[in-house]
Amino acid sequence: MQTVGATRPGVPGVPGVPDGRARRGRRGRGALRLSPRLRKLVLTVHVIVSVGWLGLDLGLLAFGITGLTTGDPETRRAVYLAADLAVGVAVIPISLATLVSGVVLSIGTRWGLFRYWWVVVKLVLTTGATIATAFALRSSVGEAAAAVRAPGDAAATGVGDVAASLVAAPTVALVIYTTATVLSVFKPWGPTPYGRRQARERRGNRL
Repeated sequence: MQTVGATRPGVPGVPGVPDGRARRGRRGRGALRLSPRLRKLVLTVHVIVSVGWLGLDLGLLAFGITGLTTGDPETRRAVYLAADLAVGVAVIPISLATLVSGVVLSIGTRWGLFRYWWVVVKLVLTTGATIATAFALRSSVGEAAAAVRAPGDAAATGVGDVAASLVAAPTVALVIYTTATVLSVFKPWGPTPYGRRQARERRGNRL
């Protein structure tokens, strides 16, 4: 016979009632969750840098179109030097900030990093765009800037095939950013196999 005041493992002083904190600990083991205030802070940063990245990409597209179509060597020189400065000073840091804040936001919320297809696809797109910005775009813009720094007629013709790539690259990036935005809004496709397995494990822990 159970004596008065005795308890089973669970809520102290309440016989037969499992400890909710223990259940939550088992269910959330290994999971990192941001507090509501911190989640809002990270989300705010992510939105700001993402919008900033989009705005810079539109600026690079305008520079690229101007450099490709203008017949004025001074205008061409100005836009490619401005593009070179923008990529080095702003675009690369903001692209990295977008990637890092997005990863932190995914890991720190219920969405996780690999639980849902829309998060995985967005991660791949953002990572690819960041790598392309840091290497391919940086190299192309630097080549164009070096060409227009040359004296005389070289500034008018030295950019060559790079001019077209400096229109194509921001255009592709714009498609990527638009796709990532659509994924964030509509969240299509449901959970991945990893996400379904985790969901089954959580349901099992509740039993």
